[in-house]
Amino acid sequence: MLMLAAMALVVGTGGALGAWILIRLIAIATNLFWFGRLSAQSVSITDTTVGLWIIAIPIIGSLIVGLMARYGSDKIRGHGIPEAIETILYGESRLSLKVAILKPLSSAVSIGSGGPFGAEGPIIMTGGAIGSLFAQCFHLSAAERKTLLVAGAAAGMTAIFGTPLAAILLAIEVLLFEWKPRSFVPVVVGVIVAFAWRPWLIGSGAMFPFVALTPTGLWPIAAAAGVGIVVGLEAALLSTSLYRVEDLFHRLPVHWMWWPAIGAIVVGFGGLIDAHVLGAGYQSIQALLDGSLTTRVVVALLVVKAVVWLVALGSGTSGGVLAPLLILGGAAGCLLGHLLPGGPGFWAMIGMAGIMSGAMRAPITGALFAAELTGHFDALPLTVTAAACAYAVSVLLMRRSILTEKNCAAGSPHSPGIQR
Repeated sequence: MLMLAAMALVVGTGGALGAWILIRLIAIATNLFWFGRLSAQSVSITDTTVGLWIIAIPIIGSLIVGLMARYGSDKIRGHGIPEAIETILYGESRLSLKVAILKPLSSAVSIGSGGPFGAEGPIIMTGGAIGSLFAQCFHLSAAERKTLLVAGAAAGMTAIFGTPLAAILLAIEVLLFEWKPRSFVPVVVGVIVAFAWRPWLIGSGAMFPFVALTPTGLWPIAAAAGVGIVVGLEAALLSTSLYRVEDLFHRLPVHWMWWPAIGAIVVGFGGLIDAHVLGAGYQSIQALLDGSLTTRVVVALLVVKAVVWLVALGSGTSGGVLAPLLILGGAAGCLLGHLLPGGPGFWAMIGMAGIMSGAMRAPITGALFAAELTGHFDALPLTVTAAACAYAVSVLLMRRSILTEKNCAAGSPHSPGIQR
């Protein structure tokens, strides 16, 4: 335990640096694709004036990702977390240098060209690759490599979102499959190191701060339960739809290298309807919490974002799921919030906690994640209520989470399900 904790100091630093590099790569790709300039300055795709090129740019980016997956490594396909789980379950926690390099590059191209994804899944895979590569420099067992892989993944997530508690719980609920000192302590060390680096590399404070008063009494608890049930149903619908979309792509009479470009056609037309559905959408998350979006844009985020995300993710391109889930749950909560005390922004946060819990089957992580992202720890009783109700709906309607359905259903690393 002490040896792995000492090694986690290095892995945590590597995860934080990997997060910083990934954010810069996404900014560079966004500037190149949408503004024709070489810059690492953070920009929003909604500010672009490319006209009908809004349809073509996602296709171009997806073609590049398809080529990278075909001739580089097919491990870069997907949103990162299922691939990390697969590596732990079936790959003895061994990831290659090629994955550590190509995963952030492909994700930057995908997100930068308008792919409706976040950076969290890719950094979990990238941070995990850093931890795995470092572990492979020593004579360690598969269990010890797993610990450092998960430490790197949790460190990367902490560096981007500034959510150390949620990152630790995500590691336990989704990746570690155990709560033992030999794994728990090194993961905590890696997360703390990444959190210490974050102010120097990315910034300090909550990622999505907003002003809202937490309503008190029994009525808000009942309302949070209702929001949790609604977004739990939404999570189940999204999960079912995703696997149907994946099945449709598997029936196409073309090589999987072309699938991302085919899916990007839908993404491009979605961007033509409303550019808010393109890219990571962190500005949209903040706007949902601030309550500054019009009802038309919120509906577009709820419907169009869901369609383009499901098609793009089902096509096997590279990108994360947490940010899209936050947007979709936040949009549902925001619309319901017009009828509830506390304002649309507050209930958007509750919706975010619920949908993450329902889709990922990680209720404690979802409840804490929303509170840490916004700094509203006073809302924990309500985020826990929504998370528990969404989780209950998920258990009743889905066999497994959106992250593990195909992995667990396949039962073998050689089956098509695992490859998805």
